[in-house]
Amino acid sequence: MASIRNIGLVAQLRSEASSHVIRYRRGRIRQSGRGLVFWFRPETSSIAEMPMDDREMTLFVRGRSQDFQAVAVQGTIGWHVVDPERLASRIDFSIDLRTGKLQGEPIEKIEARMAGIASQAVLQYLGGKPVRTILDAGPEPLRGGLEAVLAADQSLAEIGVAAVSVRLTNLAPTSELERALQTPTFEALQQKADEATFSRRALAVEKERAIAENELATRTELARREKLLIAEEAENARNRAAGLAEAQGVEATAEAERIRLVEGAKVLAEAQRVAIYRDLPPAILLGLAAQELAGKLDTIEHVSVTPDLLAAVMGEFHKARPMVGAR
Repeated sequence: MASIRNIGLVAQLRSEASSHVIRYRRGRIRQSGRGLVFWFRPETSSIAEMPMDDREMTLFVRGRSQDFQAVAVQGTIGWHVVDPERLASRIDFSIDLRTGKLQGEPIEKIEARMAGIASQAVLQYLGGKPVRTILDAGPEPLRGGLEAVLAADQSLAEIGVAAVSVRLTNLAPTSELERALQTPTFEALQQKADEATFSRRALAVEKERAIAENELATRTELARREKLLIAEEAENARNRAAGLAEAQGVEATAEAERIRLVEGAKVLAEAQRVAIYRDLPPAILLGLAAQELAGKLDTIEHVSVTPDLLAAVMGEFHKARPMVGAR
């Protein structure tokens, strides 16, 4: 905004470098430029001030798609003045010569014109496509179309302004339609999530089954080995028993043979001894018996010999002497 200082019949204007000031006198341009400082007479002058910096305006359009679905478009349009003198001749940018403020709202008029051009282009874009196609394409095609439309529009060139940028921040249907459009995708994602969960569960079950089968196979193998071990132990026990029985049989046979030989020898000796005793006379036998009896007795306290016994013994002794001498 220009700064004006009034001193009597004259006044001084001081403008910013970002503003273009034009001073008219009697309908003609007397001074024109950016950041001017000059003296003027308020009663004979008219001054216009236009911003030369880049400006941005908000764009919001709600339209219908080809299939009659509501879609909202939101963004911003950047613009600036390219021909200030032409703009001043088409739109009133006059300032109050006492305060330096704009007397009207020329900026709003420029932005309203741009908004009308952009809105028409947006509505045509939305009305020519189904909502699914619009949403799948995203905001970029519409943004490029808007830039082309604003750059080619003659009504903006006629007033000396130009659009420098278009940014779209939102391109969305109504909340109800958005939820309806999201449902198939959500269901598909949920189905994939369920399938992944089922796959994990199936894999876990398969792993558990494999582990159980492995454990069963291990137990079966251990049982088989235990059975083989028991069979081998039983076979070994039978072999040991058979060997022991065989050894015992051999030992018994040897013992029986030994007993047979010993007893046979004893029987033979006894038979020979009996045969010897059989041929001896009774008196000799009686003497031997007495001798053997005497050897087994510890002490003899009394011996009684009767005459009859002594006579009988002596008689037998005399009978035996010829027989011994004959041999």
